Amino acid sequence: MAQRGICSRREADAFIEQGLVIVDGQVISQLGTKVSPNAKIQLARQASQQQNKLVTIILNKPIGYVSAQAEDGYEPAIVLLTRANQFGESRLKLRPEHLKGLAVAGRLDIDSQGLLLFTQDGRIAKKIIGDHGKVEKEYIVRVAGLLPDNRLQLLRHGLELDGKPLKPAKVEWINDDQLRFVLTEGKKRQIRRMCELVGLRILGLKRVRIGKLKLGNLPEGKWRFMELGENVD
Repeated sequence: MAQRGICSRREADAFIEQGLVIVDGQVISQLGTKVSPNAKIQLARQASQQQNKLVTIILNKPIGYVSAQAEDGYEPAIVLLTRANQFGESRLKLRPEHLKGLAVAGRLDIDSQGLLLFTQDGRIAKKIIGDHGKVEKEYIVRVAGLLPDNRLQLLRHGLELDGKPLKPAKVEWINDDQLRFVLTEGKKRQIRRMCELVGLRILGLKRVRIGKLKLGNLPEGKWRFMELGENVD
């Protein structure tokens, strides 16, 4: 079910235990049940309704907050998800259940800012951080140093991190000291390490887009719900 993008593995287990999974017309309620790779798998209406209640939150993370667990005295970005920090009009107002089971989908370093995504929906998280994910992440990066054309080409394709070649990236100048990076993978501190390999020093890094979700006019430190009709792909 997770491989087909129907739900996350955790959700699949819960739905099976509740008898909300239908395989080839039969209800499956036993965990570990083997089914054919070509089987028709459906969720009962109740399960679909549960999925529709899952929320995804877009935050403009400031520098100085860690993405997930608190560390070294720094606060996790989730502390910014308060009613007072909600931005704009929405069909939803923040409730305690919206903060349960939220996972960060695509972390940002403590010294980076911009679009940070929290989601209760395992399908969205998998699209962004799964091994075979193709969702683009766009960053605006202010740099210092010289970047000849041959090193710019290396940023686009040809570098290795942790002994593995990086996937091709889109990298271009947008003004005298800022580069636009568009990646489809997310290794730890990837852009910073890429820039170090070509002799650049990063002065500022901001994520402005994940898939179709844009930071837009969301103020720093504020957040909003992903609305109906929005998605990452």
